[in-house]
Amino acid sequence: MSALSSDDAARATIVEGRAVLGIELGSTRIKACLIGEDPSVVLATGSHAWESRFEDGRWTYALDEVDAGLRSAYADLAEEVRTHYGVPLTRLGGLGVSAMMHGYLAFDAAGELLVPFRTWRNTSTGTAAAELTALLGVNIPLRWSIAHLHQAVLDAEPHVPAVAAVTTLAGYVHERLTGRRVLGVGDASGMFPIDPATRDYDQALVDRYDARAAGTALPAGLRVLLPEVLVAGADAGSLTAAGAAYLDPTGALAPGAPACPPEGDAGTGMVATAAVAPRTGNVSAGTSIFAMVVLEAPLTAVHDELDVVATPAGDPVAMVHCNNGAAELAAWAGLFGRFAEAAGTPLDADRVFEVLLAEASAAEPDAGGVLAYNHLAGEPVAGLLDGRPLVVRSPDSTFTLGTLLRAHVYGMFGALALGMRVLAEEGVGIDLMSAHGGVFRTAGVVQRMLAAALGAPVSVAETASEGGAWGIAVLAAFAAERRASDGPTPDLADYLRRVVFADASTLTVAPDPAEQAGFAAYLHRYEAGLAIERAAVASL
Repeated sequence: MSALSSDDAARATIVEGRAVLGIELGSTRIKACLIGEDPSVVLATGSHAWESRFEDGRWTYALDEVDAGLRSAYADLAEEVRTHYGVPLTRLGGLGVSAMMHGYLAFDAAGELLVPFRTWRNTSTGTAAAELTALLGVNIPLRWSIAHLHQAVLDAEPHVPAVAAVTTLAGYVHERLTGRRVLGVGDASGMFPIDPATRDYDQALVDRYDARAAGTALPAGLRVLLPEVLVAGADAGSLTAAGAAYLDPTGALAPGAPACPPEGDAGTGMVATAAVAPRTGNVSAGTSIFAMVVLEAPLTAVHDELDVVATPAGDPVAMVHCNNGAAELAAWAGLFGRFAEAAGTPLDADRVFEVLLAEASAAEPDAGGVLAYNHLAGEPVAGLLDGRPLVVRSPDSTFTLGTLLRAHVYGMFGALALGMRVLAEEGVGIDLMSAHGGVFRTAGVVQRMLAAALGAPVSVAETASEGGAWGIAVLAAFAAERRASDGPTPDLADYLRRVVFADASTLTVAPDPAEQAGFAAYLHRYEAGLAIERAAVASL
């Protein structure tokens, strides 16, 4: 990806309304990204920090926070455009929205939210998920929207008779911007299983669920309640006058920009790493961490550790999703950053990570016997419905700054490695594994440890830290190209290879044998130590 561009051509792209906007609502940050006619060139970015709240036993964000955060991130981007190019942002050539997948946003017929947003992080749907897995014959994880809906039905929650629509966070924002109640197939695949032949909800399974829900308080079938499914490149509406005012209350932004289907963060991560073709995969590291591998053939069995979702084009993907990613590592980095500040040598966040990861890099390959759990929430892949962040060591452990930080990096990959082991047992082939997320900004260190955890080479592109906001902007640019194409309809994988990543700069790191053996020793302790984690959950 090119650095911020300020030449006359970029300015003309903005003034003439040809720049494309992508916005992603992540767990801790809402990011906005403006790209030019060359999708690999970022013209401007904006962001807004936020955090989920644990209220009444559930993780949530208020919709007022969604609305305000979205506007703040856009305003930040628009100000950067004004500062760098000396022009206002008034027109767009396209736009797209992505967000954290899954969860439960239920609305009544008047469009009013019935209960607070229940995010993917909640693990209160165990009964529903188990019943649905047995009923549908596919793994339905706790975080999926259908699990949240069915748990509400089972619990006879008072709002259920009024449910008229259920959507995801990306679907909610897209509807505010365009008036269309649609979802990209990747995001939809985290609501309900997708049929790879139709690239739509699996109708046989829809019928099976509707039969199960008959006679309950649920007032309509799934086809009425769930959003329409669209594949990448499809017409998903355009920015309305109300949508433009919602995004930019100053009134500077004109309506009319065409929109691509809203997607989930997993789908935009696949796009951001060009991992949308069979035998390619990616790891996305943020508040959660997950691995996606595009399948050549269906899995042979149902596995609790794996769920099958879809690329933005609708191809089946095996997903290992872990609720806990880099948040605990970031918390420790914040603690050491505060120590540096208190000692009179303040460091910015990137420098803190750089110093700490350098120490981790030089530490013993097995983390010296130190064990760290990053479980701020439950971790279903590890069999935990609730979690407690822990650092554990024996009296003879080598306890240094380096081993502590290496243990935290390894801990971030612990549950992921358990799920990837199941994928390997399924015989799923992987030719290329890419990674993205802010934790990969420090060149090489976390990437090298991930390669050791996966036992496979890992590539990180120059785009790695931009993530989903750039990925959804690329999907919006792809949709614009498809609409403008007079010839054969472009294929997403081909578009990424031919247009976006043709000249991309990437760094590929193969696993170091000593580090691979060190991680294997760490993972053995990690599995054995899960009993400590369960005891902590029961006691604290």
